Amino acid sequence: MDTITIDTLMEKIKSGDKTYDIDKIMRAYDLADAAHEGQMRSSGEKYITHPLSVASILLDYCMDTDTICAALMHDVVEDTDVTLDEIRKKFGEDVALMVDGVTKIGQVPLNTKEEQQAENIRKILMAMSKDIRVIIIKLADRLHNMRTLYARPPEKQRKTSLETMNFYAPIAHRLGMSDVKEEMESIAIHYLDPYGCREIERLLDIHKVERDSFIDSIIEKIRSRITDIKPEPIISGRVKSIFSIYKKMYVKNKPFDEIYDIYAVRIIVQSVIECYNVLGVIHDLFSPIPYRFKDYIATPKPNRYQSLHTTVIGKEGTPFEVQIRTVEMHNTAQYGIAAHWKYKAGLKGSVAGEKRFDWIRELLERQQEADDVEQIADAIKNDLAQDEVFVFSPKGDVFTLPLGANVIDFAYAIHTEVGNKMTGAKVGGRMVPFDYQVKTGDIVEIFTSGSPNYGPNRNWLEIAKTTEAKGKIRSWFKKERREENIVCGREELEREFRRNGIPLSEEVISQAAERAHLDSIDDFYAAIGYGGVSMSKVIQRIKEEQLRVQREQNAVVPTAEENIEETNRRSRQKGIIIEGVDNCMIKFAQCCNPLPGDPIIGFVTRGFGVSIHKQDCVNVINNMDSENSDRWIKASWAGVDDSTYRATIDIVAEQKSSVIADITAVIAANRIPLHEMNMHRLKNGNVNFLITIEIAGVEQLANVMLRLKKIPGVVSAERTGKA
Repeated sequence: MDTITIDTLMEKIKSGDKTYDIDKIMRAYDLADAAHEGQMRSSGEKYITHPLSVASILLDYCMDTDTICAALMHDVVEDTDVTLDEIRKKFGEDVALMVDGVTKIGQVPLNTKEEQQAENIRKILMAMSKDIRVIIIKLADRLHNMRTLYARPPEKQRKTSLETMNFYAPIAHRLGMSDVKEEMESIAIHYLDPYGCREIERLLDIHKVERDSFIDSIIEKIRSRITDIKPEPIISGRVKSIFSIYKKMYVKNKPFDEIYDIYAVRIIVQSVIECYNVLGVIHDLFSPIPYRFKDYIATPKPNRYQSLHTTVIGKEGTPFEVQIRTVEMHNTAQYGIAAHWKYKAGLKGSVAGEKRFDWIRELLERQQEADDVEQIADAIKNDLAQDEVFVFSPKGDVFTLPLGANVIDFAYAIHTEVGNKMTGAKVGGRMVPFDYQVKTGDIVEIFTSGSPNYGPNRNWLEIAKTTEAKGKIRSWFKKERREENIVCGREELEREFRRNGIPLSEEVISQAAERAHLDSIDDFYAAIGYGGVSMSKVIQRIKEEQLRVQREQNAVVPTAEENIEETNRRSRQKGIIIEGVDNCMIKFAQCCNPLPGDPIIGFVTRGFGVSIHKQDCVNVINNMDSENSDRWIKASWAGVDDSTYRATIDIVAEQKSSVIADITAVIAANRIPLHEMNMHRLKNGNVNFLITIEIAGVEQLANVMLRLKKIPGVVSAERTGKA
């Protein structure tokens, strides 16, 4: 990947058709470059290369001058001494608002990581509601971080990839930015399941030549039949993304041979009429597969995606998907909301008048009624990540619901009062239970009660799937059944206290109410009653607080001799002695996973204590002479103790039915706990096992590996650096 410099960024700006305020962009760069002076990325590059790369990504979408300036300065408030007021004075309110919206929330003192993540999501949504450009910068920021994730430790790679899959990729999907979404997912899944991805790549590579030839022949057949359309349609072929195939193979448990849309052809024409005319030609040329046609032109997706999708099969017997759309539809499909800046004049920034952003406002409104910030995070992830179904009312109105939604969710999607007063539902003229999951094309009729006292059932909270429906049900109980909620909440809390052996006292309950940010015990009971507060989390936090108090009460003021012994004990935590350092936190580096007996060395990290590496670890060798060389310190094992450590062994064996049993027998015979085992077939027919075990040190590991190598059929058994 080429490193972006200010010179290459300026060349890119000047080579485009759009006019930019180059002086303003240069001033933003100069401020960021000076502020980040001396800061480096994990890849070893100067930190300024990151904001330059983010700005370059945004130029691909032809974002405006203020957005490019904000991208160049998006990390200066968090990571340097530059203040938001300084940015506001030099670059204006719009740029300051975007920088503030993109700035991470690491400085906010919150109790748990879940709360911190939820608060971060809340801030992003609030900023999005004021200026949609904030999330476009954030997505470009995350995309570049994913592209350079190879330089991060394995634990950070997995954590960042999971967060990207749960939040950023779904956000990109909802904004219609399919290029960003697909690249994020493709990178993330390689870090989350590298073996699964390699298997898919192997399957795709088996028939690569035949595949390319097949796609070319299909394109030629279609082109020869639509020569009368002017200007000539754009026809291209592609292979489904690895992540899309991964979802079908490993999530939906489909064999590779049963994935019908691995191959796809896209046809781009000028008008909607031509879309349907080309569809007729396709169905005449090839045999359409039943129930595999989707008309997203008549019924667009919530992110404004429009296209005709049909899956057909030719004489070769290979099924493939055909997508037909206009040029404008294609631009929206590729760039989503950013197409407004690339092909139009852009938006004013605020989403207040944009109907397509109703989902942002709905999420924000639900946050105002929620009592548990972690509940908000889960709700947002669920709302963003799910596939959709399209359901019709008897009048023909179309409602978009997440896959798995039922008639309760449909009723609340129509209107809050329709949901609250629902007594039953018909689908296709037939009565269905409340948990009936609606499907695309269903015509659903909701029956309601005319009684003013009628309301939802508490059991609906367990049946409803969408956050919207659950939020409206909780809101009804919160407003209409306060006394009932107090009674139900008190009974549930007392029952859970007894079950967990927690003494029932007003002091404990008051503290729990305070932690839930509620003003009184009755408010706390009511919140439990209508489901606004999670009882399991209340119990967990009370137990943690009781353990903390108990430890403090049992603490004894140590003597001088005891202080010395305590220092020695802490310096030997996890069986490690750090030369010249007492009472520090110690962790084992996952890049090499040192074991007792390995020559080791320590690295003083920022905020995470000392990281212990093997002396021959590649990260030690590569960084010993770097500018951080003074942070390497001597470390040694404290001696024999009762601690155990995880080690991973990479085994290659012939494909024999007895080999798994033989491997587990060796582990069991040595009385070693087996933590994890993964198996993948190799291209040469052999089998690769990765087993993680609990051992006392290198001597025990060497003994186990020796026994494993003696198993008939085992080709090799090597220790890996990954635990």
